Amino acid sequence: MLKESKAFSGFSVNDIAKAKEFYGKTLGLEVKEDTSMPGILHLEILGGNPIVIYPKPNHQPATFTILNFPVPDVEKAVDELTAHGVKFIVYNEENFKTNQKGIFTAGGPIIAWFNDPAGNILSVIEAAKS
Repeated sequence: MLKESKAFSGFSVNDIAKAKEFYGKTLGLEVKEDTSMPGILHLEILGGNPIVIYPKPNHQPATFTILNFPVPDVEKAVDELTAHGVKFIVYNEENFKTNQKGIFTAGGPIIAWFNDPAGNILSVIEAAKS
């Protein structure tokens, strides 16, 4: 039934202007305003359908990673994003620890998490080398 549907994802934020600034200027992604629905943003990502960002006055940040950005070198991406003001989450739990930069290297993919201005969790994750 839905096999031929071009699905897309979306998530809420509490401030569209801050989201547009963060995703467009800080992360350097292409962000377009929806001309048919004012206040809605489309995050254009490589090789996929746009992701819809919509305002929600009673927004609650996701407690899980909503977007993963594959990169060839997580440490380099962390350094570059940190230079643009992104703060990475440092986890120091008994069974789950990152280094001081917020990079997880203790099994599984190398990954680092950060928040958008609305508190949603994003990551840079090391892409498999081919």
